[in-house]
Amino acid sequence: MINSNSAPLGMAVTPHHLASESALAVLRKGGNAIEAMVAAAATIAVAYPHMNGLGGDGFWLIVPPQGDPLAIDASGAAGSLATLALYAGESRIPHRGPKAALTVAGTVGGWQEALSYAAELGGKPLPLSSLLADAIRYAADGIPVTASQEAATRSKHHELAALEHFARVYLPRGEIPRCGQRFCQPKLAETLITLAEQGLDSFYRGELAQRMAADMAQLGMPLTAQDLATYRPRRRTPLRLAHQQGEVFNLTPPTQGLVSLAILGLADRLPLARQSEGATVHAIVEATKLAFGLRDCHITDPAHMTQDPQALLAADSLDRLARQIDGERAAEWGNGKGPGDTVWMGVMDSSGLAVSFIQSIYHEFGSGVVLPDSGILWQNRGASFSLDAGHLLALAPGKQPFHTLNPAAARLYDGRTLVYGAMGGDGQPQTQAAVFIRHVVQGLPLQQAISAPRWLLGRTWGDSSDSLKLESRFGTETIDYLRQRGHQVELLPDFSEAVGHAGAIVRHTNGMLEGAFDPRSNGSAAGF
Repeated sequence: MINSNSAPLGMAVTPHHLASESALAVLRKGGNAIEAMVAAAATIAVAYPHMNGLGGDGFWLIVPPQGDPLAIDASGAAGSLATLALYAGESRIPHRGPKAALTVAGTVGGWQEALSYAAELGGKPLPLSSLLADAIRYAADGIPVTASQEAATRSKHHELAALEHFARVYLPRGEIPRCGQRFCQPKLAETLITLAEQGLDSFYRGELAQRMAADMAQLGMPLTAQDLATYRPRRRTPLRLAHQQGEVFNLTPPTQGLVSLAILGLADRLPLARQSEGATVHAIVEATKLAFGLRDCHITDPAHMTQDPQALLAADSLDRLARQIDGERAAEWGNGKGPGDTVWMGVMDSSGLAVSFIQSIYHEFGSGVVLPDSGILWQNRGASFSLDAGHLLALAPGKQPFHTLNPAAARLYDGRTLVYGAMGGDGQPQTQAAVFIRHVVQGLPLQQAISAPRWLLGRTWGDSSDSLKLESRFGTETIDYLRQRGHQVELLPDFSEAVGHAGAIVRHTNGMLEGAFDPRSNGSAAGF
């Protein structure tokens, strides 16, 4: 007999439906939200290889049923060989090739640290082999190529085809994999099996790590076995924003979590609850410009920061900044950081444990460097370093690069808990603001808040324009409103990946879960 009063056992939202199903499989076995997220993270590393992978970084925001949230910074620092002298004669760090693959990959270490925290919460852990089972099968037997992967491969073919090991894996038979074709990654499957058998720590300290380091040396990457061996993820205290609707959490530097919270804090000082669509977009865009200014002045490796980021979210600080917003005129601003590909995923379980998570290799296909023995595609997050020794983001061995990644969560005063986020470089904080304000402040249904047309202030790939880009589903009244206030408006397709893949889960006060996924992705919101 079905108990109509029973609480749901869990829900997952991811940008690829196979990852959602991997998370649910773990929840059905009695696993918790953290274990389910590790399973989803492993699967999506296989199923969305152009956006994330084992050779990238990750960030966790874990909200327990009671007590303070915990953040995990699973991002790697520049290798010991990544000196300014190595890039002498370069105007900037290359985006592709071995010199672009200059930071340690923190993703797998983050999985391990999250599982360690889960063990501290109690309960009987599931075996690692169970968490990685789906990913191993999909890597060995193949996954259907998504339209997103085909489009990314096609658009970046000219940058990546000459990289021998990349071409061997991602251009089988010298061809761009077509949507729907079977795509296999046998070397990656072997690596996942090794991790399942020898433990996640073997990625950094063990026989697998030694083989990876040998490939790095042969390829000319500025990373060493010692760089891997000394890597440890870091537990952090999340940044907090006191909002009229509740408390909102995000990641500390080197991420731009400060930007996402500052946008919401500034918008909270404006009368947006009943504003028109055009006025809402204008207000968020103007808040975004000010928040980007904070980012560009302050955010770097936290060991190199002199400003407490939490202090920038204080009420008096946000009050002063909000007074600069002109409701009738667009302000001038500088340049954005540009786009970036990643995946955001959320999981909640029956205990009330909630996870907001991001995993990335930065640009599409990262550096394009594939370690031939392990099949791991390495990130190019180090491209965000500067080669100017006096710059805030100046490259130095052991220094963490700036990160666009920032998963979000909120505990609302009405009793609801929300995890939400998006992919998309500069677009991440903008999309977070759109989802939060539409749903929490303006009361739009959760799925509508994510599916509705969105915008991007800044650049998309291959675009030098930092204009305000709008999906063309916006009505002419909204578009005209923004142009009249001085915004340089450009139109995107109806459902554009340029504005990112968003997602969210809400736990309601009666214990029921509601999830929403982005129709711009291959994802799903799945629960039981």
